[in-house]
Amino acid sequence: MDNRADIRDFLVSRRARISPERAGLLPGGGRRRVPGLRREEVAVLAGVSTDWYTRLEKGHIAGVSEDVLEAVARALRLDEAERTHLFNLARAATRPARTPQRRGRARIQPRVQWMLDSMTGSAALVANGRLDVLATNALGRALHSPLFDGPRRPANFARFQFLDPGARDYYADWELAANTTVALLRGEAGRRPHDAQLRELVGELSTVSEEFRVRWAAHDVRIHHNGAKRFRHPVVGTLDLGYHTFDLPAEDSADLRMTIYTAEPGTPSEDALRLLASWAATAGQEQPGAAADRV
Repeated sequence: MDNRADIRDFLVSRRARISPERAGLLPGGGRRRVPGLRREEVAVLAGVSTDWYTRLEKGHIAGVSEDVLEAVARALRLDEAERTHLFNLARAATRPARTPQRRGRARIQPRVQWMLDSMTGSAALVANGRLDVLATNALGRALHSPLFDGPRRPANFARFQFLDPGARDYYADWELAANTTVALLRGEAGRRPHDAQLRELVGELSTVSEEFRVRWAAHDVRIHHNGAKRFRHPVVGTLDLGYHTFDLPAEDSADLRMTIYTAEPGTPSEDALRLLASWAATAGQEQPGAAADRV
């Protein structure tokens, strides 16, 4: 797969956001035709020739040493997620061209579902890099009940956020949630450029949603570890929850992650989360194991 366009657009977008002053350079004379740094300025900061950096920015990254990539990452002031993305793009460019592959559905081991089910005070779910929800506990399914209202399975965070009008009510800060979702998908595209389902998802969302297209073109990436979210749940109202995301090793090398949502003790959100657990139990929701099997 030729990923030179992704490499070019990513490097150009990172270069455009850095001013000469921020990079520690004296502003050049005359009118600047492009925002941010010029190519020759990045080359100086990275300690390479302008011709060499120009070639790199055109997508010719295969075979470039890690030391040089590190120098470029420093020159462009890439954060951890961006640096990882650059190295992923370089690895993908080095691999032989391959036909896009359709990956089978990751198999959730019974012990993973047992672990999810044991978490009765927290909402938990397992998702893949495409943001398909593959398993939940009872509270995780209840918390994300609007996500499961549609018939399509597996439920997918990106489709919900950009194709379901109810997402704007569900996420108190829809803009932040949308930015995060696209940045996660962009990072996944760098890791797995041959994932046919991911390409289909991006194509579908790009065709239907202008909001998605604009964000995808920004080439922002993110590594999802922890943070806070505010939900406006249709049953229990506002929930302010913290979350942590962990890599979940799988026997089939699937890229799975477990996310756990908790409420701060003694807060109204803790009371709301307990109420939500009670609602999930009394509303006759499906057992999470059965839901995972169907997914």
